[in-house]
Amino acid sequence: MNADIIKGNWHAIKGKLKKQWGQLTDDEIMKMEGSSEELAGALQKAYGYEKEKAVQEIKKFTDTNKWEN
Repeated sequence: MNADIIKGNWHAIKGKLKKQWGQLTDDEIMKMEGSSEELAGALQKAYGYEKEKAVQEIKKFTDTNKWEN
């Protein structure tokens, strides 16, 4: 599940999040603390994504990057 992948690999993911979605601020990323729900909300706010689009983008991000479970 994407939420588990993000939470379990949070320290490794933070830098890649910033690279992938440069409009996210460091403060926003720090406040997420690995929450995929928080990430989806931040993507909606920063990029104007609908919730489903944000969830799809997170899934694509986690599928593209080979994270440990």
